[in-house]
Amino acid sequence: MNDKTHESEKLREQPATEAGVIDSEQPALTRPDPRVRLWKWIALVVVVIAAAVAGWFWFGHSSEEQAKAKGKGDPNARTMPVVAAPARKGTIEVRIDALGTVTPRNMVVVGTRVDGQLLSVAFREGQEVKAGDLLAQIDPRPFEVLLTQANGQMARDQALLKNAQLDLERYKTLLAQDSVSKQQVDTQESLVRQYQGAVQSDQGAIDNARLQITYSRIIAPIPGRVGLRQVDPGNMVHASDSNGLVTITQVKPVTVIYPVPEDNVPRIFARMQSGQDVTVDAYDRSGNNKLATGRLLTVDNQIDTSTGTVKVKAEFPNQDGALFPNQFVNVRMAVETHQDATLVPIAAIQRGAPGTFVFLVKEDKSVAVTPVKLGTVEAETAEVQSGLQPGNLVVVDGADKLRDGSRVELIDPNARATEQAAPAKKGPPGDESQGGQGRRYKGGG
Repeated sequence: MNDKTHESEKLREQPATEAGVIDSEQPALTRPDPRVRLWKWIALVVVVIAAAVAGWFWFGHSSEEQAKAKGKGDPNARTMPVVAAPARKGTIEVRIDALGTVTPRNMVVVGTRVDGQLLSVAFREGQEVKAGDLLAQIDPRPFEVLLTQANGQMARDQALLKNAQLDLERYKTLLAQDSVSKQQVDTQESLVRQYQGAVQSDQGAIDNARLQITYSRIIAPIPGRVGLRQVDPGNMVHASDSNGLVTITQVKPVTVIYPVPEDNVPRIFARMQSGQDVTVDAYDRSGNNKLATGRLLTVDNQIDTSTGTVKVKAEFPNQDGALFPNQFVNVRMAVETHQDATLVPIAAIQRGAPGTFVFLVKEDKSVAVTPVKLGTVEAETAEVQSGLQPGNLVVVDGADKLRDGSRVELIDPNARATEQAAPAKKGPPGDESQGGQGRRYKGGG
């Protein structure tokens, strides 16, 4: 009891601030806002979750990369299924590719050589004609009239000539008898020569009339294909018409003109001078379909200084009409032939840090990166000038997963093609690891 009384008195003696009463002159102490404390907790939780995810991704990814690196670093860790083919000895041609234009072997604008009315046209547009075939007929009657007149004049002058010749014979007889003067004989001789000239002139008129009649029949000067006619029957045509009646293009055979680089001219001439035909193939614009095969005909006599090329002309039989005038074609011309060359499929050639190389399959079924020097590449075949020998086995399919020293399993190329073509039948849609190439490599581990 006394203790409680003592404590009460002690509290009364303490200042108001110590008794828990806030002095109005001192700053008040603020309590923390509950919303601020909530946001701090949310931020802390987010940081913890992000750290956990980053740690899981880092350690999991590092482990996966280490596993992959370990598998790649050890050539014996996986056996890769591949398709291989041997290098072989064979013949390959050095070809020049160019873009050419089909040009007719000959092209003639057929026109009239006489003036007159066009009576008829004897051809169909686009028709194949032979040399000498009738194309059109011009009215020949005016020229037939001229021929009749020339024949009449010829008969008259021949009669006068005959009479003058008889008179000359008589004058010569009388001159021998001194019955006429020498002057009369000379005059008669001049008259005979005059009539002889008239007869020759008449013969020329006859020949000219006959020629005009011949020209009234317009014939094909060359074999070929006729184009669209420029004049319809019934119109007057003249020898001075520049368009003519129709154009004939000779397309059997046909030629192709194309430029080649000037550096190839010596090889072309060497091939031509050897007596061998230079084979030229014409392809369509895509370069996939061969249209015709021909031979080199001639080379132009000068180089175009603006392009550094020379024009070359090749001839094609074109019996099937595959080449059409002014058509653009891709041309491949063989200028050299390499005998006993080492050849490999083009699919075996790889390019990377070592340069151009192949994966050489060794006897222990491992592969070695082997640098090679390429020569001519033709279609799906490449010439190897150094680095391989005929009989060496090289990888032609499946090289994308290989490294130097990788172990391989040789498979049948037909089976590989079948597997690539077969649709994936296992696993969910879009899972490429269940079929095709991904499936093959998955099974090789």
